[in-house]
Amino acid sequence: MTWLQLRLDTRPGEVESLEERMLATGAVAVTMEDNADQPVLEPGVGETPLWGQVRLTGLYPADTDMDQVLAAFPSGLLRQANQRVEILEDKDWEREWMQHYRPMPFGKRLWVCPSWLQPPDPGAINLLLDPGLAFGTGTHPTTALCLAQLDSMDLAGCDIVDYGCGSGILAVAALRLGAAFALAVDNDPQALVATRDNAGRNGIAAAGMEVVLPDAVDHQAWSGRASLVIANILAGPLMELADTLAAFLRPGGTLLLSGLLDTQAAALCEHYADRINLQVAGEKDGWVCLRGRLPG
Repeated sequence: MTWLQLRLDTRPGEVESLEERMLATGAVAVTMEDNADQPVLEPGVGETPLWGQVRLTGLYPADTDMDQVLAAFPSGLLRQANQRVEILEDKDWEREWMQHYRPMPFGKRLWVCPSWLQPPDPGAINLLLDPGLAFGTGTHPTTALCLAQLDSMDLAGCDIVDYGCGSGILAVAALRLGAAFALAVDNDPQALVATRDNAGRNGIAAAGMEVVLPDAVDHQAWSGRASLVIANILAGPLMELADTLAAFLRPGGTLLLSGLLDTQAAALCEHYADRINLQVAGEKDGWVCLRGRLPG
């Protein structure tokens, strides 16, 4: 089963109230972890020590309206806590990924292969992937849908944007399929590290990819430049980012959106209708991928 997780970076004094809000808004579990590599030694009897900086994670069912969840938290607190809503891949797979992760085909040309196994089709475009802790391996339906769409496109010489790049799998796939340059954007520094690692593992030169946090994007340089913009995130952020994503596209450019359930597709298409006509391009296990072309 797929879940959504809300992550907040906070301090010990705020943990209890934030945990209560998560549970009150439908979280089925809340976990705490060290957010600053600070060891906690054996406590005294009756003590429950916390780290100086704490990452609090609430686990929600996949169909949860995360906009409503976030509305239950003070906006100022969310900004200070560096809030992130993410799709959570199967945890059983994460614990045993090297045993169960096998090469997977997408479309006619593309395979995603763990780097420790021999690609089954040496003549194919083989992506060597070590996903680490960032989202995007090909095992989740939304990633699989995006990879299949990329395989169907002629990307030769294109500049592309992967917004919410996670492991970098989609940006790397686009470059291996012929794209000239990729802008990979994510608000999680860990994802940027994973993207750079996976790009290097697949022979992508540093000059062929820019990997940045959202605040570091040069929007003036990228305005109307991209032939393809990909965003595999969640329905709420896709709504909020409509103007940002559309601004990257050149006339005739393609927008590829995923990370949303089939029940959310109609609302998202309506939200984008005055910018670009989106259509359902693929569906897998209740998740969909939308595709449209900017008029030009």
